[in-house]
Amino acid sequence: MPLVSPTSDASALSPADAYAHCRRVALGHYENFPVGSLVLPASVRPHVYAVYAFARAADDFADEGTLTAEQRLASLADWRRQLVACPSGNATHPVFVALGHTIRQHALPMELFHDLLDAFELDVRRARHATFDDLLDYSRRSANPVGRLILLLFGHRDPDWHRMADAICTALQLTNFWQDILVDLQKDRIYLPLTEMAAHGYGETDLLAHRYTPAFVALMDSLAQRTAALFEQGRPLCALAPGRLGVELRLIWLGGTTILRALRQMAFNVFERRPTLSLRDKARMAAGALRRTAFSKASPLTTLRMPA
Repeated sequence: MPLVSPTSDASALSPADAYAHCRRVALGHYENFPVGSLVLPASVRPHVYAVYAFARAADDFADEGTLTAEQRLASLADWRRQLVACPSGNATHPVFVALGHTIRQHALPMELFHDLLDAFELDVRRARHATFDDLLDYSRRSANPVGRLILLLFGHRDPDWHRMADAICTALQLTNFWQDILVDLQKDRIYLPLTEMAAHGYGETDLLAHRYTPAFVALMDSLAQRTAALFEQGRPLCALAPGRLGVELRLIWLGGTTILRALRQMAFNVFERRPTLSLRDKARMAAGALRRTAFSKASPLTTLRMPA
């Protein structure tokens, strides 16, 4: 998808036209996990599209094209400026026409959107992460705000629910890191914690050379175990959330855990292929998402071991 200009003139756009723009952005980009799927009520989907379009464009500023780091940061700074202004109703970009309307209608906290922009700026400024805690902090800003915003769009403000959503979103972000090791290397980014790579005897030069070794497998197995534990921390929310929100959360949870399981089953050999969701996986996820009571029972996810 081409970069969205941060200065596009949409002063004549109605909210309906602006939401339609956001819908095209959301549906025009592949994601492993549902984005405002048809499971969600029609009244909520436009607001999800607005949030996604805001984040999608910011991610593109940080990642896509041939801009310098300074130009990327300038684009993100301008995106932040428009974010600050949009609740007043004077936005001039279709994303912010829609997002401003969503923020006002649902009283959404602005700090969640600023956290997202902080994460995108961090991507420009830092290409390596020293510790697993650094990755958790990155995920707190890059992923957790999305889960909280979805809950808020449904009127759920319970702090316990938000903490469970944080666990799911962090697990999803980490799973994406493990899935996209080669994709990120092409951008000169490494999301494997450097201290743990060193502790396992696996260096950056090994990773750049795509060396698939027992040390790499041991490293990834350790990271996957902690990721699975986070999915389990958030799992009760999938049973607690009612109606269509619950179905959507279960779809998202199942999407993430299916990819994590696939990584384990292929012994983490992401140098050979990148695991994705097949049509059979998606069919199983759809069936599983309808079984709310299944999420109240013990799961084998955290004890699933890598095949020998």
